[in-house]
Amino acid sequence: MLKYLSLGVLVLQTTSLVLTMRYSRTLKEDGPRYLASSAVVSAEVLKILVCTFLVFRENNFSVQAMKQLLKEEVVSKPMETLKLAIPAGIYTLQNNLLYVALSNLDAATYQVTYQLKILTTALFSVSMLGRRLGLYQWLSLLLLMAGVTLVQWPTESGDSEQTVLSTGSQFVGLMAVLMACVSSGFAGVYFEKILKETKQSVWVRNIQLGLFGFVFGFSGMLVYDGQRVRESGMFQGYNTITCTVVVLQALGGLVVAVVIKYADNILKGFATSLSIIMSTLISYFLLKDFNPTRVFFVGAVLVIAATFLYGYESKPASGSTNQTNTSVNSAT
Repeated sequence: MLKYLSLGVLVLQTTSLVLTMRYSRTLKEDGPRYLASSAVVSAEVLKILVCTFLVFRENNFSVQAMKQLLKEEVVSKPMETLKLAIPAGIYTLQNNLLYVALSNLDAATYQVTYQLKILTTALFSVSMLGRRLGLYQWLSLLLLMAGVTLVQWPTESGDSEQTVLSTGSQFVGLMAVLMACVSSGFAGVYFEKILKETKQSVWVRNIQLGLFGFVFGFSGMLVYDGQRVRESGMFQGYNTITCTVVVLQALGGLVVAVVIKYADNILKGFATSLSIIMSTLISYFLLKDFNPTRVFFVGAVLVIAATFLYGYESKPASGSTNQTNTSVNSAT
C-alpha cells in the first residue's frame, strides 16, 4: 500500500512542479515577475532546513547529537565537504536552466525532452563509473533519442511571423533543456561516485550540497539580477504560485527517496510515464498552450517505452547503485 501511495505522490509532485512552474513563468501580472534565480536560492534554503530536520530525527531529536554529527562530518572534514562544490554548482546551473526552458516550451514538450537525462546519465555512468549497459538498455537509449526527435519535429503554421517567433523561443527552450540534461547526468553520476566512496547519511550529504548550492545560487542572483534585487528586493513578484513552485522543487528529492525505498525502478518508470501523460492532458485542456500532433504522440510513446525498457534492464543488473543514482538525479 505504501509503495503505491509513494508512487502516486511522485506522479502528483512531478506533474505539479512542471505545470506550476510553467504557469508561473507565463502568468501575466501587473507587477514584476519573480526572479528565477531567487526561486532557486529559496528552494536550496528550504531543502537544507528539511534535511537538517531529518538528520535531527535520525539522532532521536537530540540537538547535541545532531550538532556533534554535523561538526564531525561537515566541519572536521573540509576536503570531503569541498567535493560537493562541483555537483552543487552544476545543479544550481541546471535549476536555473529549467526555468528558462519552461519559459519557452510548453509543459508536455519539456517533460518528454527532459527524459534525455536518462541518456546523459547512462553515458556518464559508462565513462566515469565503468558501468556496463545491457542490450535492452542500449536499445532503450536509441528509442529515447528517436522519440525526443519526433517530439521536437517542426509543424507547419499559417502565420509566418508567429512561426519565426515561436521557433526562436522553442530553440532557446530546447537548448536550455539539453544543457540541463547534460548537467543533470554529470552531476548525478559524480554525486553517486561520492556517495559510494563514503558511508555518510544521504541527508548530511544533501545538507553539504545545499550549502554550496545556496552560495552559488546567491552569488549568481547578485551577478545577474543584482540591480533588480536592489530595486525591488529578492522576493519581488512572489505569490502563492511562486511559493508552491519553491516548495515542490525543494521537496522533490525527498519524494523520490521514499519511492526508491518502497518501490523500484520499473514502477518509477510507470510514474514517469503517467506524469508525461498528465502533463500533456493538462497542458492541452487547462493551460491551452499545447496542440498535440500525431508525430508528438508517436514520439511520446517511444519515450515512455524507452523509460520502461531502460528500467527493466537496470534493476537486475545493478539495482542498488541505479536506485541511488536515480534518487540523487531526481532530487535536484
